[in-house]
Amino acid sequence: MLIERIYHRGLAQASYLIGCQATGEALVVDPNRHIDQYLVAAARHGLRVVAVTETHIHADYLSGARELAARAGAALYLSAMGTPDWQYAFLAEGRALRDGDTIAVGNIRVRALHTPGHTSEHLSFLVTDGAASELPMGLLSGDFVFVGDVGRPDLLERAAGAAGTMEAGARQLHASLDRLRALPEYLQIWPGHGAGSACGKSLGAVPQTTVGYELRTSWALAIDDEGRFVDAVLSGQPDPPPYFARMKRVNREGPPPRPRGDLPELSVSELSHTRGGPLLLDVRPAADFAAGHLPGALNLSAGDSFLTWAGWLVPHDRSLVLVGEPEAACAAREELLLIGLDDVAGLVPPGALRVWEPLETTRRRPAAALVDEVLGGEALVLDVRGEDEHAAGRIPASRNIPLRRLEERLGELPRDRGLVVYCQAGYRSAVAASLLQAHGWADVTNMQDGFAAWQAAGAPVER
Repeated sequence: MLIERIYHRGLAQASYLIGCQATGEALVVDPNRHIDQYLVAAARHGLRVVAVTETHIHADYLSGARELAARAGAALYLSAMGTPDWQYAFLAEGRALRDGDTIAVGNIRVRALHTPGHTSEHLSFLVTDGAASELPMGLLSGDFVFVGDVGRPDLLERAAGAAGTMEAGARQLHASLDRLRALPEYLQIWPGHGAGSACGKSLGAVPQTTVGYELRTSWALAIDDEGRFVDAVLSGQPDPPPYFARMKRVNREGPPPRPRGDLPELSVSELSHTRGGPLLLDVRPAADFAAGHLPGALNLSAGDSFLTWAGWLVPHDRSLVLVGEPEAACAAREELLLIGLDDVAGLVPPGALRVWEPLETTRRRPAAALVDEVLGGEALVLDVRGEDEHAAGRIPASRNIPLRRLEERLGELPRDRGLVVYCQAGYRSAVAASLLQAHGWADVTNMQDGFAAWQAAGAPVER
């Protein structure tokens, strides 16, 4: 048996390729929309994909299961468990999986275990390498159990608007954990997400764990009482990004094939800068954006945080034009496709910006150079970190509006006073400064190195 974890850092999401080398057959579990990577991985090992499945209806990315199965000519297996409202609309295209059903891939047996809680239809998969032993080797746990955490049961209610479901989901999750406790302690656990995912609140960064280790270390498995568990699992969960609701519904109904083809290069003169026209998404580094950018552009630099903030800030109902070097813009487009932002009209290379006069700039200064201005009260200091970060330590007299809420709370900010924007290290403040300028704030300064540098400079901190 062969197992390969295929991990996407921006989504903190894991897919798995499981292959029987004796027969050359493979199963893919929880594929995202970048389906080529699974076919390439299978071919690299001399395998062909004959089966595709997923643990549940995902909320944080568009599933690639349907498209991958069609492309590979593979059988598609989908959960037939759960409530009527959250059944796959395209279940008839595949094979229904219920608790105890088995997918056979050569000598490998993959048995479905119904583990509701995160979602009502959620399945985990018990994997046995029949060529080596009749004992199971591990559990593909999806969003049921993570390293040091469990899947959040509140998303249907908080993201998809299914009122009254999160407490019931928490109670289901508590019962599912009893099922985990009954499994052999030696079993490996291969989870569907790692640190950084919004599908839990304290996910570990290591790629796998065991049942025995989680029994001894996980906060969730340490709570036997159902009522205390419900309170604990529902408290402290991060806000779900707004795109989760749309992803959940699209994945239930059946994701369309991902768009393909090259992005056309556009000239600045081809762009419409009127309200309701394409959103200009500038993916260049913050320093390049600050030095000169098109008015109205939003700056989301490429990197591990790109998809997180695209999910929070980029509307799904507007066409996008990407600004950046062609290679970077095309890579950004590939990322956007993972969360269903498919309407990308083209790209504008940086060299084309020279014809626009004047380009807009952003004032950008290090924390040490802003101490006197900030402490002198000349500008309003805006902290765009999370509420917990602000509470733990902040620049004196700073106002806290988390970046994820900034656009909806712009009315709280004055337009007749300069703004100094900061976060922890500089990424979020650069995004916030671009958003403020796009909405008409002219006097905006980005503290380019953030609160960490403010502290390092020995400047006053309020707690």
